[in-house]
Amino acid sequence: MRQGISQRQLALRATTSQDAISRIERGAEAPTLERLDHLLMVLGERLELSATALGVNDADAAPLSSGERLREAASWNLLAGKLEAAGAEARRVGHAATRLAGS
Repeated sequence: MRQGISQRQLALRATTSQDAISRIERGAEAPTLERLDHLLMVLGERLELSATALGVNDADAAPLSSGERLREAASWNLLAGKLEAAGAEARRVGHAATRLAGS
C-alpha cells in the first residue's frame, strides 16, 4: 500500500504470481529472507536486520534464563524444521506455489 502498487504489479516486478503475494500478505505463507529481500528490492527498499538480547528492551520483564532461551530456540528450530519439510514435500509433488513464474 505504501508503494501504491497492486499485488499484481508487485508480482510482475518480482517475477512471481499475484497469488503468492496475496498468501504472503495474508500471513498464509512466510517468505524466506531471500524472497523478502527480493520483494523489498523491487519496491526500492532494503531489508535491514538486527539482533537484540532478550529482555533488554522490556523494562518490566526479567531476562530469560539460559534454560528458557534454550527452550525457546529449540521450539523455533522445531518449527523451522517442519516448515522446511512442508516446503520439500510441496516441491516434491510439484505444487504450483513452488514453481518460478514463467516456467
